Amino acid sequence: MNINKTTGPASAQRGKLRYTILFMLFMVTTFNYADRAILSIAGTAMKSELGFDAVTMGFIFSAFSWAYVLGQLPGGWLLDRYGSKRVYAASIFIWSLFTLMQGGVHFLGALWAVPALFMLRFMVGLAEAPSFPANGRIVAAWFPTTERGTASAIFNSAQYFATVLFAPLMAWITHAYGWSQTFVVMGAAGMVLSMIWMRMMHSPKDHPGMTSAELAHIRDGGGLVDMDQGLGGGKSAAAKGSAASKINRGVKLGYLKQLLSNRMLAGVYLGQYCINTITYFFLTWFPIYLVQERGMSILKAGIVASLPAICGFLGGVLGGMISDRLIKRGFSLTWARKIPIVAGLLLSTTMILCNYVDTQWMVVGIMALAFFGKGVGALGWAVVADTSPKEIIGLTGSLFNMFGNIAGITAPIVIGYIIKETGSFEWALVYVGANALLAVISYLVIVKDIKRVELKPLDDAGQPYKKLSGVES
Repeated sequence: MNINKTTGPASAQRGKLRYTILFMLFMVTTFNYADRAILSIAGTAMKSELGFDAVTMGFIFSAFSWAYVLGQLPGGWLLDRYGSKRVYAASIFIWSLFTLMQGGVHFLGALWAVPALFMLRFMVGLAEAPSFPANGRIVAAWFPTTERGTASAIFNSAQYFATVLFAPLMAWITHAYGWSQTFVVMGAAGMVLSMIWMRMMHSPKDHPGMTSAELAHIRDGGGLVDMDQGLGGGKSAAAKGSAASKINRGVKLGYLKQLLSNRMLAGVYLGQYCINTITYFFLTWFPIYLVQERGMSILKAGIVASLPAICGFLGGVLGGMISDRLIKRGFSLTWARKIPIVAGLLLSTTMILCNYVDTQWMVVGIMALAFFGKGVGALGWAVVADTSPKEIIGLTGSLFNMFGNIAGITAPIVIGYIIKETGSFEWALVYVGANALLAVISYLVIVKDIKRVELKPLDDAGQPYKKLSGVES
């Protein structure tokens, strides 16, 4: 363990290394969402060249999420077994490789392009499966409870920053060089990023830049600094054995049964599904909505799509800051998380008003307001960090992410069928707005107190220990 000793007041020693780690999470998550969203920018050009209809595009959009959902529990197990550093680095490299390969599907012709693109998107989803559970684990290890809402909101807000940064860039590349080059550029950049991650990421106790005061601040504030000790490049063999024993307990089906039967977590899972329905609308169909329904060019749609994303980014950071500030002012953890979630998601229902306006600037303004609200309310990962059992944080985050990202399968397909049957996006917007309202109901009615789940101990067979009522003579 490398901990630099310093002198002086504790506040001066505390250090800011955890914010460097948060910056890395932010950048990796930005690329994560950019690679998910490439298809929405290149989609219009691909439809024209390869002859896709709306339903076909809906299924191709959903390919990512089929694999992403299926990979959640294995991804969580890998994280708890091998640590966030190595698993995440491999994840970044592999999803970037498959992103790059999507740039070559046009050589296959229209007949084979659809299955090839579906399979490549499927592999991107499988490779990205450990990413957000890893984010949750790293925040739980590196941040005390009073900073966790802001930290989670910042890495989660990278989904909006990805659109801000890369949507105009990808639209320009598509316009100037063709849609295939967008995949090549983003894939190559991600492969380089995986190497930077391996160099910079460590567990709190193993990081060479960690001070004793900052480590104490994190640990005393509730940060799980021992979580990855000895895993993924760590140095403590004893800690590695301890972590491995936790994983042996954590993978038992009995623990999954406990998580699935918890009312609070069920409400959180439903809420995340509804919130992700909004997310996947913006990731998949929103640029096409601007082109097809509002008559914008691909280049203009790419630029305009970044404006609501800026508001989503600001809302995401603000939601986390408000939540942490409420905790510091004495609000319970339950209401400090629920107030921004409920207020933000109610605001996001305003997107339905786009059905009643005609001017482009008003549509963009309403969508920006809706996306701002969605950002404020997207505190699910902070709730996961607050509630996950300490023994299986990776697996718990994966279960949460699995349920949430079923929306990535259903939303693109449902919206595609709505567009095909009605010929417009009007009912699609109603569908997305209704999901925001359902998320509010879930947090107010199903989720009660937000608190860390305590697992019941299991025996070697994965069954709860039975209390002995007496001793036989």
